[in-house]
Amino acid sequence: MNMTFFAMLQWPEILGILIVVLILFGAKKLPELARGLGQGIKEFKRATRDVQDDLQRAIDDTDYTPPPSTTQSSSPVEQPVPSSDSSASTEASRAAFHEGNDGNPKD
Repeated sequence: MNMTFFAMLQWPEILGILIVVLILFGAKKLPELARGLGQGIKEFKRATRDVQDDLQRAIDDTDYTPPPSTTQSSSPVEQPVPSSDSSASTEASRAAFHEGNDGNPKD
């Protein structure tokens, strides 16, 4: 509904609505309805205040430490250079694999 609709309500319209509510719910139920409505509004206000407090605490949190930066060191990491003996044996095993000989004796 538009807020302009509620802005146009005058005392006679408000009084008519209250009389209709009184007839529909009865005099005994009105205090219970009003109490429930009041508790609902109070809970809503408390929940919104809690959310605002949590957000404010998160904003004001001074214990924040940024993650460490991932910069490269000035000295590069040295890779081990294989010796000539191991490279020759690696090449031989590759050749044997491609030929179908895995180096194991067959029965």
